[in-house]
Amino acid sequence: MPTTRPPAVAGKFYPADGAQLRAEVTRFLAGKEPGGSRPKAIIVPHAGYRYSGPIAASAYARVATLSGVIARVLMIGPAHYVKLSGLAAPSVDTFTTTLGEVAVDIECIDRLLRYPQVSLNDDAHQPEHCLEVQLPFLQVVLEDFQIVPLLVGRSTADDVAEIIEQFWDAPDALIVISSDLSHFHDYETAGHLDAATSAAIGRLEASAITGERACGHQAICGLLETAKRHGAAAEILDVRNSGDTSGSPDRVVGYGAYAIA
Repeated sequence: MPTTRPPAVAGKFYPADGAQLRAEVTRFLAGKEPGGSRPKAIIVPHAGYRYSGPIAASAYARVATLSGVIARVLMIGPAHYVKLSGLAAPSVDTFTTTLGEVAVDIECIDRLLRYPQVSLNDDAHQPEHCLEVQLPFLQVVLEDFQIVPLLVGRSTADDVAEIIEQFWDAPDALIVISSDLSHFHDYETAGHLDAATSAAIGRLEASAITGERACGHQAICGLLETAKRHGAAAEILDVRNSGDTSGSPDRVVGYGAYAIA
């Protein structure tokens, strides 16, 4: 029987009402620059929309012209709630948000399961927000696509890069890396840390990205290693923190949006 992964953070990280959600995503995208080279990958934050939605929209605007071109989205983010080794894929047929269902590319996941670092783990996906919050943006800008959702636990950048490599040259694929930046520093400290992290991403310098700089550092580093190997370039689109968008400046979380082309 077909199975779905229901929304875990609707009404918490983003609106539970579908019409309100679509309006909010559309508002975030309005006025964002859609130009630039077509990205092979984007790096986007994954906090509640009131905090990171405007920053994420800067990257999603770059793929808004690719509806009908992108058929498959590889999504990789950190496992926040379940300890795991390697990369975890789901066994379900669809993921659901309040905008509807998104099909999982089951055949692609079956191929990835041949790699020793990839395994099935629905328990890790069930409560996880880092990929779910990306889906409404993708549903608005791409409309018809399948996803390959992977969560990273104890792993290496090389393990992640090996998976990203399988999608890099696919003309119908987009790679989405979900990660916030520094966590719970004061505003000034966070600004310095996130600026340094962003500069390293701009140089494709994976060795400078650590877990203290970004919760999804393994996924970011795997992407940067792949991008450097292929002679790609990174563009910094937006870097802010929760003190800028909707929170106290005393203890902030950093957010960055980047495009790799």
